[in-house]
Amino acid sequence: MTANSATGTPSWLGAVNDRAGLAVLLEHGPLTRNRICELVGVSKPTASQMMSRLLAAGVIEERGRTSGAAGRSAVVYAARTDRPLGVALDLDAFELRATVVDATGGERPIVRFDLPRDPTERSAVDEVTRAIAGASAAAGTDPAEVHSVCIGIPGYVDPGETGELFSETLPGWPVRGPRRILETELGRTVHIENDVNLAALAEREHGAGADSDVFVLLWLGNGVGASFDVTGDLHRGSFGGAGEIGFLPLSVEANAIDPGARTVQDLVGGRAVALLAKQYGIEASGYHATRAALEGHDAHAAREQVFHALAERAAHVALPLLAILDPGRLVLAGPSASLGGPAFAAEVGRVIRRISRWSPEVVATGVDRDPVLRGARLLLAGKVRDELLDTVASVTWA
Repeated sequence: MTANSATGTPSWLGAVNDRAGLAVLLEHGPLTRNRICELVGVSKPTASQMMSRLLAAGVIEERGRTSGAAGRSAVVYAARTDRPLGVALDLDAFELRATVVDATGGERPIVRFDLPRDPTERSAVDEVTRAIAGASAAAGTDPAEVHSVCIGIPGYVDPGETGELFSETLPGWPVRGPRRILETELGRTVHIENDVNLAALAEREHGAGADSDVFVLLWLGNGVGASFDVTGDLHRGSFGGAGEIGFLPLSVEANAIDPGARTVQDLVGGRAVALLAKQYGIEASGYHATRAALEGHDAHAAREQVFHALAERAAHVALPLLAILDPGRLVLAGPSASLGGPAFAAEVGRVIRRISRWSPEVVATGVDRDPVLRGARLLLAGKVRDELLDTVASVTWA
């Protein structure tokens, strides 16, 4: 919308209608003019003018015709979702996963890259550039149309002036100002978000948090973290570090379970799971190999023993989270928790009720694959959609 298009003028009303017309096409998919009239609340002539302007602007297209009464047919209109685009990324110390995101948030192919083990070979700019190119090639889209990226990381970036990165699993990434550096080098808008927060977004939209007013997500994997969802809003904290519980010292009771453990990470992190598995006959090198071994059909008995022991530990880790937020639901997510499944969640719930006064509903994650990437896609789809809608008025009424 031009600067002199005052509120209430014909150009302002036209721009509002154009935006509303595109919005319903993004939300509902291809529609006829009559259906657009019903959803937007405009007359047929007004809808025709809207579609003509949006077609001329190149943000919608005709998608065939539909049969009507007595052989009459109507044009079907659809939003173009080939631009602008974003790319959602999820990465850790070993692998990068990425997918193209459009304004509808629909699923596109996911590409996966192994990352170098040598820290000197890691580069934030190179890794994100490769992700954009790879995801675009897999989706058959133009990488030049990628205007923004959302990166899920095991850690967080302080939103302050220095934008300091707090993560132990991103070697080669700049510690100060990673977002600013990436935006400068890539020429795109960059959003960097904690991986557990993104998993909570996916849980709220698609999983175990969908019908809960307040829930805490406890992430158990190689690393440990938490996310706090209060009626659909994530609590990130003043400096972005809310939920970074891995470094917390243990209570006396929790330390008694494993006297060698000093922090939450020591008690339930990847190394702890590997050591527990070893106690029950699962010999593997490192957390990822241990997880793969526990997934094997011949490891059923050992898996039950491992997760029985892990449940006692996870319950103690959850207590401070329950005391702070007193949520109605505790969602157990992350690679370890996903492997334990509903039986593990039920056991954690039993232990919590035995050792404390809290009795939240404890449930397993409802997002069965790529939760961090799915959360990044959700967050980015909203931003891509806003960008597309914001351009409509300036294009159609320039």
